[in-house]
Amino acid sequence: MKVEAITLREIHMPLVQFFETSFGRTYDRRILLVTAHCEGVNGWAECVAGEDPFYSSEWIETAWLTIEHYLAPALLGQELTSGADTCTRLARVRAHRMAKAALENALWDAEAKQKQLPLWKLLGGTRREIPCGVSIGIKDTVGQLLDAVATELSAGYQRIKVKVKPGWDVNILQQIRSRWPEIMLSCDGNSAYTLNQSNHLRDFDRFNLLMIEQPLWNDDIYFHAQLQKQLKTAICLDESIRNARDATQAVETRACRIVNIKVGRVGGFSEAIRVHDVCQANNVPVWCGGMLESGIGRAHNIALSTLQNFTLPGDVSASKRYWNEDVIEPEVEVSAQGTIRISDEPGTGYRVREDLIEKLTVRKKTLGAGG
Repeated sequence: MKVEAITLREIHMPLVQFFETSFGRTYDRRILLVTAHCEGVNGWAECVAGEDPFYSSEWIETAWLTIEHYLAPALLGQELTSGADTCTRLARVRAHRMAKAALENALWDAEAKQKQLPLWKLLGGTRREIPCGVSIGIKDTVGQLLDAVATELSAGYQRIKVKVKPGWDVNILQQIRSRWPEIMLSCDGNSAYTLNQSNHLRDFDRFNLLMIEQPLWNDDIYFHAQLQKQLKTAICLDESIRNARDATQAVETRACRIVNIKVGRVGGFSEAIRVHDVCQANNVPVWCGGMLESGIGRAHNIALSTLQNFTLPGDVSASKRYWNEDVIEPEVEVSAQGTIRISDEPGTGYRVREDLIEKLTVRKKTLGAGG
């Protein structure tokens, strides 16, 4: 599989509704798309780096420049045996996992298309249908939040996750639980708390939550282990898990009982599979987190979620929750039972709408083997 050229595109897509976390509020997305051109086959992927360096030190500008000047040149003109072969070619560059993931995942997509295989089978997936949950951001009022929960439950979603921060946590969890005592409910702190607030976090135990996601520092495992000893509720780690080594440390120190795998955060499909395998070997369930992706990134999340240990509903929800018009067809749809059926078509099973992408593109650059 020869990498003949790589195209970078930035597209702008307005969200149907703003999405707020402890980092701030997002109204629209700047999205970096990568296309790997390989002997007549185009593999597509999405870089999940955000508009700002808040969730991660990476953001769209660093990702673009790192791909253009370091990562793409390491691949252009090269013969690869597989998408997984990308990892060793990019290893010289430290970190920049989201940028690396975009290239690696595009080449996994190209490989699947060349081999006429569904991407999920190439990854080693086994599930023909995946369970879906939703992530609901911070709202202006509690009433708006409760309305949003009601809407998503009526759509069939199997798990509700709400974003929390100090001042927007115990009250909303209490009101949700009072109205829906039996639903699968979790919350995500996005590193908004410190260990000094452990007494406050222990109060979350009374709400019968599936998990509290990443309550403490984004780079921490040690203090999460201290907090987990104090809580009945399972901690789920997200930002702290950058690779399989972090996952090993987290499960062996009992810093968490659940792991969120985001393929961009860990550097691509290859490392995501390794994190999955570490967790599976230690009986720690995993689920797939979302990063407000377009349909291209969402399709990759669907493929990853077919691996055996993805036993919990992930943040892999329908296109219409985020976009008036998505860049793939068919758009991602969730059944009334809160599931997504997996396609047997080669690649992701979704066609990239290149015409719409061109309309949404604000900058574009194709890098060739000749420089």
